[in-house]
Amino acid sequence: MFRLLDEEKVFKDPVHHSVYVQEETIWRLINTPEFQRLRRIRQLGTTYLTFHGAEHSRFSHSLGVYEITRKIINQFERNGYKDWPQEEKMVSLCASLLHDVGHGPFSHAIEQVFDMDHEEWTCAIILGDTAVNRVLKEADEELPQKVASVIRKTYDKPIVVSLVSSQMDADRMDYLLRDAYYTGVNYGTFDLDRILRVLRPHQGRIVVKESGMHAVEDYLMSRYQMYWQIYFHPVTRSSDILLKKIFKRAMELHRNGYTFKFMLHPLRQLLKGELTVADYLSLDDNIAFAAFSQWALEEDELLADLSRRFLNRQLYKYVQLETMDLKLADSLREEWTSIGLDPEYHLETDTVVDLPYDLYKPGIETGPSEKPPILLLDEKDQLTEISAKSDIIRSIAGIHRGKYFIYYPEELLREKADLLKTRTRELLHL
Repeated sequence: MFRLLDEEKVFKDPVHHSVYVQEETIWRLINTPEFQRLRRIRQLGTTYLTFHGAEHSRFSHSLGVYEITRKIINQFERNGYKDWPQEEKMVSLCASLLHDVGHGPFSHAIEQVFDMDHEEWTCAIILGDTAVNRVLKEADEELPQKVASVIRKTYDKPIVVSLVSSQMDADRMDYLLRDAYYTGVNYGTFDLDRILRVLRPHQGRIVVKESGMHAVEDYLMSRYQMYWQIYFHPVTRSSDILLKKIFKRAMELHRNGYTFKFMLHPLRQLLKGELTVADYLSLDDNIAFAAFSQWALEEDELLADLSRRFLNRQLYKYVQLETMDLKLADSLREEWTSIGLDPEYHLETDTVVDLPYDLYKPGIETGPSEKPPILLLDEKDQLTEISAKSDIIRSIAGIHRGKYFIYYPEELLREKADLLKTRTRELLHL
C-alpha cells in the first residue's frame, strides 16, 4: 500500500485552478532534482518568439497531466467501474507525472539535429542512477520498470498507457488548454470537465460515453486549430530553423576540430554524441542561452551570425508556396551557391502537413507508436469509432492539408538581388 501524506499538498494552477497531491511518492518525485529541472525547460520551445506569453515550463505541464490523470482515476473509482484496475493507480500517476522528464532544451529541434528521442531519455532517467529511480524503487521495487514500460507503450495494461498516450490522453488535454492560455488564444479551449465525466473504462481500454460525443468534437476541433494557428505558425518554424542551424553548425565545427572560445562540458558531450544521463540532466534552457550568447562572439562568422539572429529575433523571412517540388529546391540551392551564400545555412524549404485525427483503419494493425482511435460506448455496450457517427470529425479526418514555405535571410538576399534570376526575385518578393 502506498503511503499518503499527513497533509494534502496543493499547487495553484492557472489552468486547473489547483493540483492536489496526496501520495508521498508523488510528492517526493516532484521534489527530485530531475523533476525540478523541468522548471528550466520551456514547454513550447521557441514559440515565445511568436507569442510572447508562451514562457510556461514543462514542470507546470507535467503537473497538469498528473492532475488530469488523477481526476480521471478518481472518477472511475468514485463510480465503482469494475473495468478499471485499481491496483494500477500509482503506476498511472507516476507515468503521467514523469512522462516528459526526459525533454531537453528546445527538445524537438535538438532531437532532430542529434537524432535523439526524449522518451528514451525519460526511460533512461527513470531506470538510471537518479533520485527519481530511488524514489520509485523505495515505493515498489518494480515501479521503475512499470513506469518506463508505460512511457514506451509496452505495458501489459493498455488502459494505463492510454491515460498518458492516446487520441484523448491527459497529455494532449493539458497541453492544448495550457498552451492556449499562455499564448493568449481561444483555439485550444474545450470542456474538460464534460470530457472527464463521459470517459469510461471498458474491456481494457478507455472509451467515451456516446452522449459525450459533442464534447469530443469540440476537443478535436480545438486540437485542429491549435496545430495550424500555434504549433505550425511560420514565425515559430523560422525560429526553430535558426535553432537547428546553430546546433548543426556547432556540430560541424566540432567535428572539424574547431576550437571554441566557449564550451561547457555537457554541450561538448552533446556535440560528440557521448551524453551520459548526468550530462543530459545538466542541459537546460539556461545552458543553451549561455552558449548562444557566447557563440555570437565566436570567430566563425556563420555560427556567430546564426546565434545573434536567434538571440535578437532577427529571423529568416518566409514566403508561402502553393506547391513544393525537388526541382525547385535544387534550383534554389544552386542559385544560392552561385551568389556566394551557403544553401545549408541560408536556405530552408519547409513542408508542414498535419492529419488532425488519425482514423483507425480496420484490417491494419496499429503498432506501439500509433494511437488507437476514439471509441463511443452506446447504451447497449456497443463500441463505434467516433467518426462513423460524427459528421464533424469525419470531415476533418479527411483533411490532409499541406503548407509549403521557403525561409531565407532577407537582407543578405537583397544585397545580392541583382545577381538573382528574375523569377527568383519575384518568388521571394525582392
